[in-house]
Amino acid sequence: MSINDNIQYLKGVGESRAKLFHKLGVDTVGALLSFFPRNYEDWSNAFSISDAPLNTNCCVKAYLLKPMKEIFIRKGMTLYKCTFTNGEDILYATIFNNKYLASKIDTDGEYLLFGRITKRDGFRDINLSDIAKADFSSQNSGLRPIYRQTEKLNSKAIAKFVGTAIDKYIADIPDIIPYNIRMEHELCTKEYAIRNIHFPEDNNALEIAKKRLIFEEVLVLSLGMMKLKGRNKELTGTRITNNYTDEFIKILPFTLTNAQKKAIDEAFCDLQGKQPMNRLLQGDVGSGKTAVAAAICVNIIKNGYQTAFMAPTEILAMQHYRSLKNLLSDTGVRVMVLTGSCTAKEKKEIYTLAEAGEIDLLIGTHALIQDKVKFASLGLVITDEQHRFGVEQRTKLSKKGVNPHIYVMSATPIPRTLGLIIYGDLDISILDEMPAGRQKIDTYSVTTHYRERIYNFIIKHINEGRQAYIVCPMVDNEDGSASEMDLTSAAEYRDKLQNCEFKNYRVGLLNGKMKAAEKDSVMREFAQGKIDLLVATTVVEVGVDVPNATVMVVENSERFGLSTLHQLRGRVGRGEHKSYCILISDTENENSKHRLSVLTETNDGFKIADEDLKMRGPGDFFGSRQHGLPNLKIANFYSDMAVLKKTGKIAEKIIKKDPRLENAENALLKEAVDSMFSENIGLQ
Repeated sequence: MSINDNIQYLKGVGESRAKLFHKLGVDTVGALLSFFPRNYEDWSNAFSISDAPLNTNCCVKAYLLKPMKEIFIRKGMTLYKCTFTNGEDILYATIFNNKYLASKIDTDGEYLLFGRITKRDGFRDINLSDIAKADFSSQNSGLRPIYRQTEKLNSKAIAKFVGTAIDKYIADIPDIIPYNIRMEHELCTKEYAIRNIHFPEDNNALEIAKKRLIFEEVLVLSLGMMKLKGRNKELTGTRITNNYTDEFIKILPFTLTNAQKKAIDEAFCDLQGKQPMNRLLQGDVGSGKTAVAAAICVNIIKNGYQTAFMAPTEILAMQHYRSLKNLLSDTGVRVMVLTGSCTAKEKKEIYTLAEAGEIDLLIGTHALIQDKVKFASLGLVITDEQHRFGVEQRTKLSKKGVNPHIYVMSATPIPRTLGLIIYGDLDISILDEMPAGRQKIDTYSVTTHYRERIYNFIIKHINEGRQAYIVCPMVDNEDGSASEMDLTSAAEYRDKLQNCEFKNYRVGLLNGKMKAAEKDSVMREFAQGKIDLLVATTVVEVGVDVPNATVMVVENSERFGLSTLHQLRGRVGRGEHKSYCILISDTENENSKHRLSVLTETNDGFKIADEDLKMRGPGDFFGSRQHGLPNLKIANFYSDMAVLKKTGKIAEKIIKKDPRLENAENALLKEAVDSMFSENIGLQ
């Protein structure tokens, strides 16, 4: 048997337990050895009763003073209570409905008690999670691993099977890091790391194991990203010779920022190269990404090629269509839009014109990747909000040309260093400078007690000729489920406001369940000033550009991530008038309160993104796995950024010498890279 064999064949597991392991993502013995503990119980430092820290799990040494007493609460529910002392202080212990654990206290004597300590009426209580005799064997002492568990397969059982796997298969685990790199960076062997990540000899051994395993994981990640970056080395079919940037800038009705000019220059340098441009334009809300994209489109089109511009939603596609058509109105560029709501006749006409080369810039949604869409000479593909697309979609659109240039735009602020990892196959341009006239948005976090004042505040602004948004986190309460009852229904909320507080004003509704034509109609009415207050779901996060809107209110704001809230806030402050964002929440959760306070303290999207990443991690950061970022088992994108930088440099050296990782010393690294990026298209 090898570490690649099914987990069910590990001694003691069997078919039924194997199914439980599968729920945890553990299918093989090797996967079990890489199923690292999420935490540890520290039994190495036993506190006295008075010194034990409150409200945290810890180990206490004490003698049994009063024996176990059973208290039947109701059928199937029993509390076990007993009392301990160390000769000076008293500790009251409680075991909740665990007869097996209670049975461990069977005689008088000294015990090690592990659990959470609280204080009540001057005395200390402990909610016991485990117990052992004070003279228990050394194999149970020190740091005990705590694993993510599932029903009928608890952490202790998992630890037992991990121990079995280590005893029998530890020698079979390959050490994938080349010896010279391991020596240079003072890394322990893989065997030592695996033993001590699961069953640490002490805290120092645990740190040594973590250092090695984190290094290995981010080295594999860095190598994979390097391979992604180098995978498209074929010659592009689009060669740009003439620069039309200055000509375009002269006709703009505004002055570009230095950041915009730099981004355009960086892109044009790429366009002149023999290989396709692969560049990300990253900028905060309102930083002027559309103007940069327009300049690049002009250069591509004036040199004789076409551009396809793909947006994730019809709302955003139409927004880009209007903006770009306006910016390019004096350039002679022929702009059209293709979305799902186009009629069959309109679609057929667009297909014909695009294939004949009579459309210069075709903007659209996923409709652009349909087989019927063909181009005469596609030279540039632009995708907006890249993290909302899968790699496959971007690749499919690119194949409609001969290795066209790729330009990606994102208004979702991403911490700079993380951006280098996530978009490892792209060069990055950053717009970190706001155009003149952009307003600083004052942001407040308040409870529902302020709602009447908020309504009056909105009415004041409407009476002054302005408009406002109220965003809700859901569309309706159709199923009436308990988890939704505390959330405000956008549709019901709109009706209530229209009939009560805002009966003398025009209240509109915009949500994701509406048909595209309905959304567009509501947006158009709002933009034309025919709606005073727009009640919406997060569909307004992107695509709605109404300079006259000055107030953004977000209900149940604790339900949103920081980056989403920042995007919503960016819907106001787009005109000349002072704007405000009001976050409503009654949450008592300290973490949620802290997140909301971040929004009130800064308008810097990159700082907000850093905080969002720190608190939620990259998986939740994007709200989906579509960005293609591999799941990491032990490394942390926030706290291990220094290691990421270090391994990035090592990966560069390795790839420079061995671009396809074909040399013998890199064979195991290649296997690990291929495994980590198995779902990523075109890595080979």
